[in-house]
Amino acid sequence: MDFLTFDNVSFTYPLQGDEIETDENGKPILPSPVFDYFTASLPGGFTSLIGPNASGKSTFMLLAGGRVKPQQGKVLLFGKDIAALDEASRSRLASFIYQNMEFEQDDPVKSLLEQVQTAGTENAGATSAAGQGRVVEQGNTGSRALSAQPTLSDVISVFELEKILDRKLNGISKGEMQRVLIAFAVLYGSKSIFMDEPMFAMEDAQKHKAMEYLRDYSMKNGIPIFIAMHELDLSRKYAENVLLFYPNRDIDFGTPEEVLTNDSLEKAYGVPVALLRETEALNRKSLNEAAEAVAATNEAIEKAQSSAAIKS
Repeated sequence: MDFLTFDNVSFTYPLQGDEIETDENGKPILPSPVFDYFTASLPGGFTSLIGPNASGKSTFMLLAGGRVKPQQGKVLLFGKDIAALDEASRSRLASFIYQNMEFEQDDPVKSLLEQVQTAGTENAGATSAAGQGRVVEQGNTGSRALSAQPTLSDVISVFELEKILDRKLNGISKGEMQRVLIAFAVLYGSKSIFMDEPMFAMEDAQKHKAMEYLRDYSMKNGIPIFIAMHELDLSRKYAENVLLFYPNRDIDFGTPEEVLTNDSLEKAYGVPVALLRETEALNRKSLNEAAEAVAATNEAIEKAQSSAAIKS
């Protein structure tokens, strides 16, 4: 059975009130579909999603993780219609982290990590109790191994969280937040993990350390991990498979050597390969600027609320 199947899937983002544009005749200009009767079957493994902005990477993972529902067709994860499941069942099948996740919890990082680890242990027990088990095939060898739940000390060390354990989420940097979120995803114990630009604010050495750990975790425990990023070098070094997204919504799938050719990359990004590093840097800069804008907005809201509370 394939890990992930898109069966005749169509999806278009709905128009929002102030986003509606009209043509010269006053008729609404309808948005283009992100996916239009798209069908594909994909294996698990450690897979990198590469491609320019607005090429469909984020929507692909939102659909795969059941966070949005297609208007046509079905998305099957481990053979189940992921969008039809309740939140608890969906979360056991797939963890999902994205660029600018925000949390309302006011607990220290260590306490939150402990809570997620407890939930992960319960998830594994619930899955086993249902008779499905955490036993998965390893590659093409036909051998099978029981998925091991990572320890709290493991993720604290790998993602360098020692210095922020006593701090709250609203008191850490974006790079620190991203390392915490990846630790959450691993500890939670889902059968698969989807990550949308989870490392753009991290230091280069931390990215390599995280990618090596995630690849080994995926391969040793049979946990599919799909991770979207702009760093081609990381994908070439660590990914088992690559999904390359083109602006016209075409997608190539294969090993990094098969997919990340000069011709394919130039076709996808519309620039010579020699300029791709500059393009990647600009994409990461825009992501950091967006994250800073979100943080500034949240800080302004908190100050306004605090001021209003004091006055009342």
